Amino acid sequence: MEDTQRTLNRRFETIAWGAFFIWWGITTLFRFLPDGIGTIGIGLILLGLNAVRYANKIPMSTFTIAIGIIAVVLGGLEALRSILRLSFEMPTLPLLLIVIGVIVLVREITRAR
Repeated sequence: MEDTQRTLNRRFETIAWGAFFIWWGITTLFRFLPDGIGTIGIGLILLGLNAVRYANKIPMSTFTIAIGIIAVVLGGLEALRSILRLSFEMPTLPLLLIVIGVIVLVREITRAR
């Protein structure tokens, strides 16, 4: 990756981190938002980061794409549970952490070969 692409990618990542913390603060502050909306937003931030990378011909991160998709799906399920008032609990954060751990381990194991 060229220096200009590396610099641009760093700026995009910094913007995504800023958006992440702002969104986390908003969802923590406004408790009336449906469950899962925070997780969906974080997933969309990660997917948006990769869309901007793609548009600027910067290599995308399969890790953040996978986490973004998983976050949107889990957040959507949690939001549906909340909106439809279903009785089961969705342990979104533990599931997300487990999936992230599996992805990291599988990537490292397959990279070693």
